[in-house]
Amino acid sequence: MKAVTWRRLFIFMVALAPFGWIFYRTISQQLGADPAKTIVLFTGEWAIYFLFASLAVTPLVRSAKWRWLMPHRRMLGLFALFYALCHVASYLVFILGLDFSRFFAELVKRPYITAGAPAVLILIALGATSTKAMMRRLGKRWQSLHRLVYVALGLAWVHVLWQVRSSYFEAVIYGILAALLLGYRLYWRQKMARKKAL
Repeated sequence: MKAVTWRRLFIFMVALAPFGWIFYRTISQQLGADPAKTIVLFTGEWAIYFLFASLAVTPLVRSAKWRWLMPHRRMLGLFALFYALCHVASYLVFILGLDFSRFFAELVKRPYITAGAPAVLILIALGATSTKAMMRRLGKRWQSLHRLVYVALGLAWVHVLWQVRSSYFEAVIYGILAALLLGYRLYWRQKMARKKAL
């Protein structure tokens, strides 16, 4: 088996581990006083973690020369989508009891849901167009579409920020990481533009 296949399998198992952990804690009733809230927050946090991980691949490949990471970027992005969908599904099932009329009311009433919903829709669009076939079909439009991941990241950060009730520590850390990832890409684009101008 090729090394890239072993790495893909290892990353897949590691990425699926949080889901296995929260599933185990659910069936063993170890989720504390508010199990529904615990599941919703847990899946939402891991969606952001994998979004950061997928966006960190390009800087690591360019700066640290970790080229072995590039074939796994798509999987990391798809796991961000997976946990985002788990986040939404757990909110709909465990918090709202599949009351969709209440969901639309909450969408308008609570700004953090208003910010989070389009972020999930963007991730769905990116996941649906992440295949090589879609890359060929969309051509140059594919890259433009997938730049929306930065919009999704910004909306996800706002989603977290607007839920803060006491400590802003987590939201600040997310904001710093998002700024570093976006800042690196702006730096790289300017660097490439200067090279072309020479």
